[in-house]
Amino acid sequence: MGRSTSLTPPGETQLETLLLADKPLFNAFGVTAANVKSVVQQRSHLLQQIYPEFDSFCRTHLGWQTCSLETLWNLWLPLAIELAEKRRQLERPLIQGILGGQGTGKTTLAAILALILKHLGYRVCSLSLDDLYKTYSDRLQLQQADPRLRWRGPPGTHDIQLGLTTLQQLRLAEPSQPVQIPRFDKSAWNGAGDRTDPETVAGVDIVLFEGWFVGVRPIDPALFETAPLPIVSPDDRAFACEINQRLHEYLPLWELLDALILLYPKDYRLSQQWRQQAEQQMKATGRSGMTDLEIEQFVSYFWRSLHPDLFITPLRHNPHLVDLVIEINPDHLPGAVCRPG
Repeated sequence: MGRSTSLTPPGETQLETLLLADKPLFNAFGVTAANVKSVVQQRSHLLQQIYPEFDSFCRTHLGWQTCSLETLWNLWLPLAIELAEKRRQLERPLIQGILGGQGTGKTTLAAILALILKHLGYRVCSLSLDDLYKTYSDRLQLQQADPRLRWRGPPGTHDIQLGLTTLQQLRLAEPSQPVQIPRFDKSAWNGAGDRTDPETVAGVDIVLFEGWFVGVRPIDPALFETAPLPIVSPDDRAFACEINQRLHEYLPLWELLDALILLYPKDYRLSQQWRQQAEQQMKATGRSGMTDLEIEQFVSYFWRSLHPDLFITPLRHNPHLVDLVIEINPDHLPGAVCRPG
């Protein structure tokens, strides 16, 4: 999708025609010939309302020189409107899962949705799977027991009970009742990371729970016998099987999700390229970063634990587990949008 900063959209009739012409998009968000006029009016009103703050947010917080008005119109606005309607129908806080690997824009999507939903009268709380990491000392003990868990991230490195307690409190809390949201400082202990002070919130309407394997479920262990690279050796397969088994512990957490969005790169191998770009940007600011070899080892480690082809790709076509699939282009921007099935 192209980027534009102009706020002089076509006339309503032309917008209606454009919406109905894009079959995947109007199917994804329930646009029909019968309701297209009201859809355009609602989006236009909201666009005018949020645009100045949205444009400032994109420049100040996201570092974008220009913001994608087309993506705002076609994806972020209708998605926020849909979440607001789900919240209204539930009559309790909505817990929306966002599944996506590194570089797919989970945090950016959550921030943009929070901004739009604020204008719709809803308070949003963002929670990352990263916020649920075990403490530094607990992870040291974990690593001593199993040296293969040398990096935080895979199943087994999180405090699942903390996640369950937090989501249940957010779901059941009275509007004035404060809830403690765990937060994680990745810079602590020279980058090993540790818990930091929790954030106190109240009156949350919508929870955006994002992470690189949020909603991912165990698969048939027999699939590891013909697994793709880099799962090649018996030790690789044993590690993958054990991580797969650990996913069972996360199922009670996924059961608290009301819906799940999948951010799906056109090629999962883009994550390595994106990681290299991120490390280069860090080095350009004078901070230390990983070498290309270290990045390759790092990314391969996560592919061995939960390989995208085995765990993520099948979700694209599973309407029972995923509600919306957003394809992510090599430039990190959203591409095609569809309902699975």
